[in-house]
Amino acid sequence: MEFSKGMKLLDMMPTGYDWNYVNELFNTLGESGREIYLKNQIPVDMIYPLLFGLTYSLIFAYFLKKLGKLKPPFIYICYLPIIAGLADYLENFGIINMLNNYPNITDTMVNTTSVFSVLKSTSTSIFFIALIVILIILGIKFLKRNKTAA
Repeated sequence: MEFSKGMKLLDMMPTGYDWNYVNELFNTLGESGREIYLKNQIPVDMIYPLLFGLTYSLIFAYFLKKLGKLKPPFIYICYLPIIAGLADYLENFGIINMLNNYPNITDTMVNTTSVFSVLKSTSTSIFFIALIVILIILGIKFLKRNKTAA
């Protein structure tokens, strides 16, 4: 962020970006900033998607099992964190490709990577909304069970 002068990095833009933004960002970052983005930021972001996808899929499956709903169609929600993780990896590979090819980046490179950024943020948001709903349902079930036991 120090090199970007306040501009958001691409993997922090949930609604996507266009060629002009990417070009301006990479120009603002300069050679040193692009190098740090490529060699420091992206490698760290290669661990998180795997952990996110696996952990949250298992957590959601656990809660669904508690509700007796670990079957279609509910089980498909367990795939959302995996989809988000895969989209994050594809976004990272797109950013790597653009950083390695700068200043010769194309609209196709930018648009494809931007689609993965939007897919990542959308699937993550839907998952967390579903998780909150499941936790509320579990909480209500727990309160009802304790109320009838008392």
